[in-house]
Amino acid sequence: MQDSTTSQTSHKAAPPSPPHLERRLGLLNATSINMSNMVGTGPFITLPLIIGAMGGPQALLGWFLGAVIAIADGMVWSELAAALPGSGGSYVYLRDAFGRASWGRLWAFMFIFQMICSGPLEIASGNIAIAQYVDYLWQGLTPLQGKLMAAAAGLLATMLLYRKITSIAKLMMTLWIGMLITVGWVIVSGLLNFKPSLAFSFPPDAFSFSTGFFMGLGSATLYVMYCYLGYYGVCYLGDEVVDPPRTIPRALVISVLAVLVINFLLSLGIIGVIPWREAVRSQFIASLLMEKLYGNWAGVAISIMIIWTAFASIYALILTYSRIPYAAALDGNFFRIFGKLHAKKDFPHISLLLIGGLSIVASIFDLADVINALMTARILVQFVGQIFAVIFLRRFHPEVQRPFKMFLYPLPCLIALLGWVYIFGNAGTKYISYGLLTLVAGCVAFLIMSRRSHTWPFAAS
Repeated sequence: MQDSTTSQTSHKAAPPSPPHLERRLGLLNATSINMSNMVGTGPFITLPLIIGAMGGPQALLGWFLGAVIAIADGMVWSELAAALPGSGGSYVYLRDAFGRASWGRLWAFMFIFQMICSGPLEIASGNIAIAQYVDYLWQGLTPLQGKLMAAAAGLLATMLLYRKITSIAKLMMTLWIGMLITVGWVIVSGLLNFKPSLAFSFPPDAFSFSTGFFMGLGSATLYVMYCYLGYYGVCYLGDEVVDPPRTIPRALVISVLAVLVINFLLSLGIIGVIPWREAVRSQFIASLLMEKLYGNWAGVAISIMIIWTAFASIYALILTYSRIPYAAALDGNFFRIFGKLHAKKDFPHISLLLIGGLSIVASIFDLADVINALMTARILVQFVGQIFAVIFLRRFHPEVQRPFKMFLYPLPCLIALLGWVYIFGNAGTKYISYGLLTLVAGCVAFLIMSRRSHTWPFAAS
């Protein structure tokens, strides 16, 4: 009888393994995910700002300086993604590196708070891009009408998202293909009609290496880094990447170098056809280029393509960013109200309305103000915070497994830190103040939440 029972027990099926994400994203997939986040309308709206920051085509040096910072910072992302595997990106890295029960709660909360302060600004930059290229189609748009158009784009995207969304895969594929066609058309057209005398028409003392030169380069690089945002996109899908210690760092480096080539050639091609002194005053530089080369029809066509891809981008961003406070609230690291779902449509409606509403309000500001503010709000907590997270883990938690270790540590950390501080310090007084204000406000909000929930640092002993 005992033998029979033992035999039956030995043939029982093993308990099912818990559900998990499959690792299906190889190097090509990971690189394409990063590049789909990076290649967008950025160069079409920031090129005048980049050139204007230094008063000449020497500002294109910012593309190379930005690539150095992004690659160095990419090593920080790669080491954190390997040491603290999982999906969630910065939220997980900051929470787990500094300790879930103590300082990690503060860092995780601060990350969510700064995303609420900077994410809507990123969305608003897309709204403003739409308004700028609508201005080409509808000549004579007044400044007020332009602001209303930008706000209307954000309102429309928010309204379309006020429902249960199951997938945006088709939308992202449309965005990716449409943007590649748009960028490719502009690059090829610019290079085929390239005039070196226009592209390299440097003003006197362009390379004087004075204080003004380095301040201008810092401002130009800020706009460049805005265009590079997303080189770390695959880190948010860490659970689905094949061999993360090898795939993630390679994908980061390849995507940054590829986008460097794309954006530099695009910028060079434009100012090789349109004099930079004229380009710096244009809000729809791509339309101006295509009209000059092929006529009005081409200007209209490229404007429509940029408007479409910009709208697809803000649609995806509102959807993505509205889920971040919701997930953090469920994790106990943000205000509980953001964890509520719509009673009938089963989506985080409060979080969606907050992100969408703030992006609509932010759309009334100038593009330069929006980009400077979003970068200064994001640098201190997310990028600088992660650099210290790597250092903290190495110093105080040597037991943590590190399948990937950055080369020449701590040099990449130092380069990334100096680069981000350099960009932050040259953003301008009011933008620096905004970045510091969000930092202080975030700390106060965290203390209020912790006091109400009786959690660290107000937990009962």
